[in-house]
Amino acid sequence: MIYLINDYSLGAHPQIMKALSDTNLIHSTGYGKDPYCDEAKELIKARLGRSDVDIHFLMGGTQVNLTAMSAFLRPHHAIIAADSAHICVHETGAIEATGHKVISCPSPDGKIQPSQIEEAYLLHKDEHMVKPKLVYISNTTEVGTVYNKDELQALRSMCDKYGLYLYADGARLGCALTAPGCSLTLEDMAQLTDAFYIGGTKNGALFGEALVITRPELMEDFRYHIKQRGGMMAKGRLLGIQFGELFRDNLYFDLARHANGTAVLLKNGLMGGGYEFLVDSPTNQLFPILPNMVVDHLRQQVAFEDWQAAGDRASVIRLVTSWGTDEEEVMEFLRYL
Repeated sequence: MIYLINDYSLGAHPQIMKALSDTNLIHSTGYGKDPYCDEAKELIKARLGRSDVDIHFLMGGTQVNLTAMSAFLRPHHAIIAADSAHICVHETGAIEATGHKVISCPSPDGKIQPSQIEEAYLLHKDEHMVKPKLVYISNTTEVGTVYNKDELQALRSMCDKYGLYLYADGARLGCALTAPGCSLTLEDMAQLTDAFYIGGTKNGALFGEALVITRPELMEDFRYHIKQRGGMMAKGRLLGIQFGELFRDNLYFDLARHANGTAVLLKNGLMGGGYEFLVDSPTNQLFPILPNMVVDHLRQQVAFEDWQAAGDRASVIRLVTSWGTDEEEVMEFLRYL
């Protein structure tokens, strides 16, 4: 079986597993107040070019989003997001379960536009409606597209105009920042957002995400919110050890670059076969449009995700490469296709 179903079907990069094993029998303080978490935070801060940020390690993306947004917002506040956003369609209503409405905007390419933010804000004009307070984006988006620096600056300007927080889901941030032609950097993320997270689960870690809070007013008592939402691990060191390995050298970006590289090989092969795509993704998620008979054929030997119908005789599927995808696997897929 060829696995192109997601970027978390493997365990962890061997370097991370070795670090976990090497430190396994060393005692340390609990709840993320250990030397490993301290070191990892400093390594990330060095990459951000900032020492005035708060960094918190949590286990998964939904948990980060839920904890952050419930902490940042007052009861009457709402969130503006693309209609394909993870918080809209893949988190079981976790955000709205806390009482915060998510205002969704149509977005074929997964990206939200400044004009949509303005329109949503102005539509909610008085106390008889929820008040937009936070704009949620993801980078990469749910369909693999990326924000460039100019786009992120435009979102920042619109958020500043109306006093909105800008929050970025970075489950696949590594792939976004290493995408061909990407003008955005990790330093830019820290300068242009009020909070964002660096995804580890989908980029070589066994599990874990690193939330970076850049806006001082959002930092207060955040560990209380983590604990209240069930996100504070007694063995928090396990997160620090992994992010220490990812950011000590260039492993985090090397793994993302590999995932993107194998996706380019896969994309070129599909294009060479005459197939088109739902969106033009430059990262590790691809959405080819294939005849249903081809999809049924692939199902026998390939693990992928069904995405949506494309008329009566074709379908869109999602193919995902990862840090562990071998080029030979891609070639095997193309031969089988």
